[in-house]
Amino acid sequence: MISTIARTAKGRANLLRQAPVILRAARAYMSTIQVAPSLKEHATPGFEPYDTATYINGKALKSDSTEWFDVFDPATDIVVSKVPQSTPEELDGAIAAAEEAFKTFSQFSPIKRMELTFKYVELLKANKERLASVIVLEQGKSWSAAIADVYRGIQCAEHACTVLKETESVGFEVSNDMETKTVREPIGVVGSICPFNFPVMIPLWTIPYIIATGNTTVLKPSEACPGTGAILAEIAKEAGVPDGVVNIVHGKAPTVTKLSTDPRIAAVTFVGGNNAGKYVYNEATKLGKRVQCNLGAKNHVVVMPDADKDSLLKGIVTGAFSSTGQVCLSTDILFLVGEAKNFLPEIVEQVKTLKVKPGFQDGDFGPVVSKESLARIEAVIEDAVSKGAKVLVDGRLNKPTEEQYKNGYFIGATLLADVKPGMRCVDEELFGPIFTVVEADSLDYTIDYINKNAFGNSVAIYTQSGPAANAFSKKINVNQVGVNVAIPIPHAAFGFTSNKASFLGDLHFYGPSAFKFLTQPKTITTSWKGMKY
Repeated sequence: MISTIARTAKGRANLLRQAPVILRAARAYMSTIQVAPSLKEHATPGFEPYDTATYINGKALKSDSTEWFDVFDPATDIVVSKVPQSTPEELDGAIAAAEEAFKTFSQFSPIKRMELTFKYVELLKANKERLASVIVLEQGKSWSAAIADVYRGIQCAEHACTVLKETESVGFEVSNDMETKTVREPIGVVGSICPFNFPVMIPLWTIPYIIATGNTTVLKPSEACPGTGAILAEIAKEAGVPDGVVNIVHGKAPTVTKLSTDPRIAAVTFVGGNNAGKYVYNEATKLGKRVQCNLGAKNHVVVMPDADKDSLLKGIVTGAFSSTGQVCLSTDILFLVGEAKNFLPEIVEQVKTLKVKPGFQDGDFGPVVSKESLARIEAVIEDAVSKGAKVLVDGRLNKPTEEQYKNGYFIGATLLADVKPGMRCVDEELFGPIFTVVEADSLDYTIDYINKNAFGNSVAIYTQSGPAANAFSKKINVNQVGVNVAIPIPHAAFGFTSNKASFLGDLHFYGPSAFKFLTQPKTITTSWKGMKY
């Protein structure tokens, strides 16, 4: 069988050359499997975990791996799924399927690919609750946040349908009877490495654009919440996308390394932590691959004394605590400039009203994704308190009281004041429902502070002054700016535009940049001089 082939010296030497053979063997050896079920209630004792499907060449398969990781319901700490470390044979098989599919799919007309993308959008909408239920069960988001996750991804899929305009050829007659035109062609197999915090939106930063541009992909979801990956691939098949165009594999470092270094992969996309992102970027670029990596962040909100109170209070909730603060654009530090400190009592009261509940209940946000994440967040709070910070709202005291959720990874909205550099809450990306408050003397001070920060994911200002907002927007060295908008994530038509240490690469995710990242220009010069007609 496959594992026996891999153990032999000859088998290892010929592994890459025999990838198509391995793919066929993998399909025969692995059993078919149902993708993640649609469940709308949290796990209880005795829950039977389902196996996360691998998806290769149009088929949902059970991995042949001997190494499986537990996937927990964050609300109950009960195992709901098992996800494999994809075997070397499976990784090779997925890449081989994508490489083979590219030969024919890249020749589909742009109009045909656009039609497939439109159908994909239609079916994504039809499956929105199925996708959201897996997000809640595996990742922990509230139902409303999970639905929003899906719809943000659908916006990108809708924008991918503009492929005809975004990749149209241009040309003109350069001399008598001679014409030059530029066309954009797909680049090949794309490896995509996705994080846990948006299990649908971030895969849809790439999948629909890959379909629209005629590329193929091997995508790795996060091992913390992998179930939506095979669903997205299955929906693509239902839309008519050919087998092998969208493939899903799983695992940790071995999978990341394979997608970053395999010579059959032309480009790599990554969203996640700093260390892993730098590794992917360095490994892939030294092999000549095209790479885009979104990394960490430290996001700030500046409040001027003339800020509209209602907009500010609503923005505080959205910016710091939506999706449990597990958003790369979540706001960590709130600067109250001058008399804006008078907003603080009402900010405190607003934060106190927020409720953390299991995702299938009606709360403001759900638990964090893992037990380790919860321990880290609690340690950040303890570190701040030990160094003199004041706890204005203590989320450690705001947890569900039901017996079923006593072991869940819950922590309520937390607000800290009197923070300073040297505290983890100031120096690190929080990725949890923690918000810190700093009083500042002037707008210029906040601009200088933010510009010195290594990261450049997002920033926001609350003010009713046009001149102040304009000056802030021009002087700030962060490329995603919100004016009276706490999380200024751009609409799909514009694309992600983070900078500094938050991004590695030249072309960003989704929007117009996605079409450029996934295609390459070709110039064709034609001469008909002296030809008779």
